[in-house]
Amino acid sequence: MYFCPPIITTLKEDIISTATDLFLTLGFKSVTMDDIAQKMGISKKTIYTHFPTKSKLVEATTLFLLETIDSGIKKIRQKNLNAIEELFEIKKFVMNHLKDERSSPQFQLNKYYPKVYQNVEKHHLNLMCCSISDNLHKGIEGGLYRDNIPVEFISKLYFLGMTAIKGSEIFSPEEYTIKELNDNYLEYHLRAIVTPKGFKTLKDFLTIEN
Repeated sequence: MYFCPPIITTLKEDIISTATDLFLTLGFKSVTMDDIAQKMGISKKTIYTHFPTKSKLVEATTLFLLETIDSGIKKIRQKNLNAIEELFEIKKFVMNHLKDERSSPQFQLNKYYPKVYQNVEKHHLNLMCCSISDNLHKGIEGGLYRDNIPVEFISKLYFLGMTAIKGSEIFSPEEYTIKELNDNYLEYHLRAIVTPKGFKTLKDFLTIEN
């Protein structure tokens, strides 16, 4: 897996991009400001000019990653895909932005930078709930999801569940890869809401995935 940031034009953005790459590769705790400075060939003092603490840089890189993923998801949603196909496409896209399958960024962020995690999750909730809600409506209109599902409730439940399994020691990265968590949770979510037509479509995708 690899992380492909958008084109960077300023030093501050370059610092964020480099830090994001290192954090995803080695973990939030392991990477130091010295590591980032050495990677970029600049002084640590230069980094501190833009980010007075490592926590500030961690927050900036996490928001950058979320916004990059959100932008990619919006492009996927603009394609002419059915609701189930759209979710599988989004899953693949997100996985391509995570370097270490055994090390969830959410898990690390919650463990080592809980205050940053709380602030970022508020932003993440606003970005994701609208996308999930739109997918549910698309699935209902396409006859793939049951028309009696409580859309707002399921939108929040899906977000909270996905966040919880990646940010909890119950599903530790030593036991479950991010791919396993994503695959199992997506299937669990879809099986609960699909129609017979949707179940056939889901089975086709699961066959391809396996």
